Amino acid sequence: MRRLFTLLLAGLLAACVAGPSGNSRVPQPARPVELSRYLGVWHEFARYDMAFERGCEGVTARYDLRPDGKVAVTNTCRQGAVDGPVKVARGKAVPVADSGGAKFKVSFFGPALFANYWVLDRAPDYSWAIVGEGSGRYLWILTREPVPSPQRRDELLQRVRTLGYDLSLLRFTRQAPQPQ
Repeated sequence: MRRLFTLLLAGLLAACVAGPSGNSRVPQPARPVELSRYLGVWHEFARYDMAFERGCEGVTARYDLRPDGKVAVTNTCRQGAVDGPVKVARGKAVPVADSGGAKFKVSFFGPALFANYWVLDRAPDYSWAIVGEGSGRYLWILTREPVPSPQRRDELLQRVRTLGYDLSLLRFTRQAPQPQ
């Protein structure tokens, strides 16, 4: 009974935070991911906006290897503005077997509520990544640099379009200006 309640609660939560599907035919990840190269800090360039990220600017995601082989996830945002109050969410990610390192189960809510996290594509040098999952409702475009160049922005948007995502659903994340 407790497991059924947990599953129903998870479904209800997913329905509350999920937006419209921006891709009805989400592709499988394009290439394998070498975890040691994926670890570190990523800056959010754009995303499909969700309730749990509403109003977030200056968003970063940090991935660190834990001693147990899982990945510590630290998502940070500035609420309302690039210099707004800091909001932090901590979770963990577990690599999915036989996925070439490109799929994870991620949880911010304990062991019963894991979500899919797929690295759909990435740069050969790990300078950018496009992240989603099977429903097409979630999408993040991540870069190692806080503000990608206009050429990189165009390249990423074209790649997202090629993957079948609706660009009109993207919300571009403001990042603090970087010192020259």
